[in-house]
Amino acid sequence: MEPWPWLTAALLLLLLLLQLSRAARFYAKISLYCALCFSVSILAAAVCLLRHGGRTVDNMSIISWFVRTFKYLFGLRFSVKGREELWKDRPCVIVSNHQSILDMMGLMEVLPPRCVQIAKRELLFTGPVGLIMYLGGVFFINRQRSSTAMSVMADVGELMLRENVPVVPVVYSSFSSFYNSRTKLFTSGTIQVEVLDPIPTSGLTVDDVPALIDTCHRAMRTAFLRLSKPPQENGAPEPAAQ
Repeated sequence: MEPWPWLTAALLLLLLLLQLSRAARFYAKISLYCALCFSVSILAAAVCLLRHGGRTVDNMSIISWFVRTFKYLFGLRFSVKGREELWKDRPCVIVSNHQSILDMMGLMEVLPPRCVQIAKRELLFTGPVGLIMYLGGVFFINRQRSSTAMSVMADVGELMLRENVPVVPVVYSSFSSFYNSRTKLFTSGTIQVEVLDPIPTSGLTVDDVPALIDTCHRAMRTAFLRLSKPPQENGAPEPAAQ
């Protein structure tokens, strides 16, 4: 018996399910996103190896180009304000709010050249995705071994004190108007991205770290609620500050 009628019927049933079920559409889009991450990572890794021959932060510009194409497939748009703060010729530490697996697309929209990222060590073992992060010069920290994680962060702290590196907060508006894993919502939408004014660290010591963290948090929370206000007014749930 020919398999084509069964395959055609299965495809039609799948298409009908996607039209009728929001949960089905959600999982289909998430599966597509994950598949894209894996397949594009393989392609980008090949390009990075051919272009630079191995692990270097310069590969991140190649990775960023590939990831920025994702938004067209999912109907997402990023409106960025204050990008010039990240392109100034001086070292800085970038901090941003975390919401979902879609954060990576927002990060690549504003990533300046030769930006070294820090990620949890578990991501190194995610196949092609871990490989491309390694080739992009990402530093991996083991959160289970606090001494290793603290060592990496201590190096960052020493750099901030030595080079007078400011902290530059980057805030993404709430995804709740188009993405919600609890309600299985995943549609198109626009993300407001704002690069806040740099927070100076000149003259600070270790004792000033708690106050610095509080300053960053308050600035980012205020910006997050302001940027996320339109979805809230349109009837979406009030966003939780990340």
